[in-house]
Amino acid sequence: MRVRVGAARAVAVPVVVASDAGGRVRLVNAADLAAALGATVTTDGGRALVTLPAGTLPALTLDVADAVPFARLGGREVPLVTPARVGDGRILVPLHLVADALPAADGALRFDPATRTLAVVPPARPGVPLAAAPDSAVTLPSIVGRRRPSDAPVAPDAEAEAPPVPRAARRRTVVVDAGHGGVDPGMRGAPAGGPVVLEKDVTLGIARALRAALADRGLDVVLTRDRDTLVALADRGRIANARRGDLFVSLHVNAANPAWRDAAAVRGFETYFLSEARTGEARDVAARENESVRFEAAPAAGAEDPLRFIVSDLAQNEYLRVSQRLAQAVQRRLGRVHPAPSRGVQQAGFKVLVTASMPAVLVEVGYGTNAADAAYITGAAGQRAIAAAIADAAVEHLSRYGGARGAAAAPERRP
Repeated sequence: MRVRVGAARAVAVPVVVASDAGGRVRLVNAADLAAALGATVTTDGGRALVTLPAGTLPALTLDVADAVPFARLGGREVPLVTPARVGDGRILVPLHLVADALPAADGALRFDPATRTLAVVPPARPGVPLAAAPDSAVTLPSIVGRRRPSDAPVAPDAEAEAPPVPRAARRRTVVVDAGHGGVDPGMRGAPAGGPVVLEKDVTLGIARALRAALADRGLDVVLTRDRDTLVALADRGRIANARRGDLFVSLHVNAANPAWRDAAAVRGFETYFLSEARTGEARDVAARENESVRFEAAPAAGAEDPLRFIVSDLAQNEYLRVSQRLAQAVQRRLGRVHPAPSRGVQQAGFKVLVTASMPAVLVEVGYGTNAADAAYITGAAGQRAIAAAIADAAVEHLSRYGGARGAAAAPERRP
């Protein structure tokens, strides 16, 4: 394809053909596109942010992430016919993103399918000449791999054949997060007639049982903590990302508000995904779990970095719907074994879920302030039953929707 800025000569941007689960797809290297348009590219691992310049073009950003079938364009989610492929010096995006989505988002862009030319046609403004973006406007970090497009004309239908992007087959990985730990005990319950319940102990016990249940179903498992120690909220998601998790499950224990009528009688289980809270109770639960940051010695490194915020926001929006489906599966499976009533799937702003770039849920396994719930979630049989239900939900979800890094593949129970 070609990119034309004003009356300047068109710049060639190669289109590559690659294999996909659904067949052959046409892709464009967004780094080449950025160079032709005078845009800037910023990368962070498997994610890239392309910012079109203000001036002859209105400011517009494109956020893409490796193996994610959505992009964010100008603040709006755009589904992709095939996931973006970010890495090895390339930012490959489907051609339809350039041909359809970009012109729809920016009125200054026009795509001619007959000649496969993307033209920049901003409205005329007095005193503002229209010219091709100079070389000095191109800012491409070395990690992107600066492969400058040729200025030579290219035939409209010329395409390069690219080998399939290698995606080595691997076992699915579920990251299990035992909430709280160390100096942070979490919820502390003392139901009448029973022992003191500490959230950090219950979550670690269920996490260990869940590790065994998931391994029995043929899945790899990572625990964010396997002992009584404090792990920063932001670091839990980063551990999941570093270990290339497909799902993230954070385990917690609920507590009734002492101001509620008959607070000791409140019981039940619920599963959350990351989104804006819709109820006051959901906000209260998130606020209580988020209080763990007070035990951390200092804010996690890079917590306020703008790029990290953009990357995290993009990732969570991409996985929001999938996380909701995972939460529904967990809640449904728990309903088959848990003696307490289901309190449904909820949403709220849990800090522990923010940095996990994958489908992520937080499970409140019961109320430690209720005698019946406390007996169930602290007992070995109850913990094994909860773990088996969550493991079955993970298998169901991965079989239907796949993981964060690729297409669906049903795990098999070990003989």
